[in-house]
Amino acid sequence: MKQVLALLIFVLGIQLTTAAAPDDILGIWFNEEKDAKIEIYEKNGKFFGKIVWHSTGDDVDPYDSENPDPELRKRKKMGMVVLKDFEYDDGEYEEGTIYDPKNGKTYDCIMKLQDDGSLYVRGYIGFSLLGRTTYWTRPE
Repeated sequence: MKQVLALLIFVLGIQLTTAAAPDDILGIWFNEEKDAKIEIYEKNGKFFGKIVWHSTGDDVDPYDSENPDPELRKRKKMGMVVLKDFEYDDGEYEEGTIYDPKNGKTYDCIMKLQDDGSLYVRGYIGFSLLGRTTYWTRPE
């Protein structure tokens, strides 16, 4: 019987993993390019993320200069909240948005912790099929 179950799991591609606890996402994450660190925190039952470090090379603009709102172009990237209003539901963080200071756009977003410890981050417009995926990692 165990062999039949193992064969079914293999053939059907069933993943036997435990769902992450909501707080497992909390803490510091590197973006994929490793030019920024984002601290994910919980506030009033929702999850947010703010920039707590970014590369300070000569070619890096410390301000939100790509923002479409002229008033917001004056704000600094350091401390900027880029993840907003995520709700945890059965292993996924959803119903939130992600702001990309590199292009000044805000996208709907879902996130999910991966078995390898990385964070799947998918920003999209309208449908999650139309978007971009990136993987964030914890600093060592």
